[in-house]
Amino acid sequence: MSVVTSSLSGDQEKRLLSLFGHVRLHLLYKASIHGYTAAAFHARCDKQGPTVIAAYNDSNFVFGAYTSKDYAQSGVDVVDEKAFLYSISGVGRVPLRAPVRSGQKAFTDGAPVPNYGGLVFLDGDEPKVLSNPGTGFEFEAAEMHGNNLALTEFEVFRVEDLGDLLSKPWRNINWSLERKQQLMKAIQTYNPDMKAVQKARVLLVGPIGAGKSSFFNSINSAFRGNMTSQAISGTAGKSLTTQFRTYNIKAGKGGVVVPLVLCDTMGLEDKADAGLDIEDLVSIYRGHMQDRYQFSPSAPILPENPGYKKDVTLNDRIHCVVYLIDTCQVSLLPQKTLEKLTAIRKKSNQLGIPQILLMTKVDEACPRVAEDLRNVYRSIYIQRKARDLSESLGIPLSCILPVKNYSQELDLDQNTDILLFSAVEQMLNYADNFFENQVDDDMKAPVELYRSAEHLRPDLSEVDRLY
Repeated sequence: MSVVTSSLSGDQEKRLLSLFGHVRLHLLYKASIHGYTAAAFHARCDKQGPTVIAAYNDSNFVFGAYTSKDYAQSGVDVVDEKAFLYSISGVGRVPLRAPVRSGQKAFTDGAPVPNYGGLVFLDGDEPKVLSNPGTGFEFEAAEMHGNNLALTEFEVFRVEDLGDLLSKPWRNINWSLERKQQLMKAIQTYNPDMKAVQKARVLLVGPIGAGKSSFFNSINSAFRGNMTSQAISGTAGKSLTTQFRTYNIKAGKGGVVVPLVLCDTMGLEDKADAGLDIEDLVSIYRGHMQDRYQFSPSAPILPENPGYKKDVTLNDRIHCVVYLIDTCQVSLLPQKTLEKLTAIRKKSNQLGIPQILLMTKVDEACPRVAEDLRNVYRSIYIQRKARDLSESLGIPLSCILPVKNYSQELDLDQNTDILLFSAVEQMLNYADNFFENQVDDDMKAPVELYRSAEHLRPDLSEVDRLY
């Protein structure tokens, strides 16, 4: 599924945001993609909280309506003193803002289309607007839309309040160069708790575009001392990772290998039969999948397949699972994706594998963090998103860490490195928890040799319906 993006230019978005406080916009609905119909509008915009409409015409106007109330098809007139109509035209001009008249309704929730009285959008399920200046809102038609009521695009955004900064951070982080060096040394000298294991093996799991491959590239860059791009990363509508990959990290060019293996997989998709398959995931957990195995869209790996490793040891197994979630998408994760993550978490728990969650792109999610990454644990918005993830996925808040990947930078940044290294340190701590839970037998855990396809399906009945 392709990524849907807004038609707002950078200047238009900046001026639209100037009508609010400290907020960010989440695109919910784009008529050219989803359809110019009331049904399509309600399917994506009902019960989303505060929203703003952006209607476009070919006279270079962007105009619309804001409400702090839900669309719910309740059949009643909605009073909202915070509602307003607006218009943006011309480069750099101050937006027009027309507040709702005192005591009058903002919109009719029972109407099939967004009906704000003064402006009625998608009239007749067509790309056009009805204009009635003075009905609930005072404005001049020429200033609002240039008397051009035919639409070239129609979008709706959820308006999410970002809040301010906490007086005290909800976690204490030492941002000094000394701390960065301490973290690097601790990771480089890490020694697994079991003699039979040389490196901690960590699996990265997450939706498409969450930043799994970018996370490895960022960790690799931080240790190498310069930007690297070993894993394929980017923006696409489907997973760019089609192979199972295992990556080693070196401290400096030609330096010693860090005792950590990061494993990358296909991204999770919201379609039941697409993306990472849970049976392949179990094979990865148990060490049966070889590096560079090409995932099959039609069937999971079986013992007779090329790339299936039959004889495995504790070195081959996954010692920690790391979920990566784009912070900007926390509130927009499809229900199917949440169900898949929950199913994977249950399977990981059954197999005794510790898990942590990384919130990526925190700088894109919160402007205060973009201004200064050291605000990450003072941001009310980032804290709220961490709590939302904890509640929706059942992951303790202590296991959720915000990080920033390198994406467009050419030079390394000390604060970015500290967040990345802190995440790696936690992975190694959790890997040790995995080793501690293994049964010692001459300091080597007994690992079964799974040689039949039946062993790939333990207790999968509860999640088979999702895949």
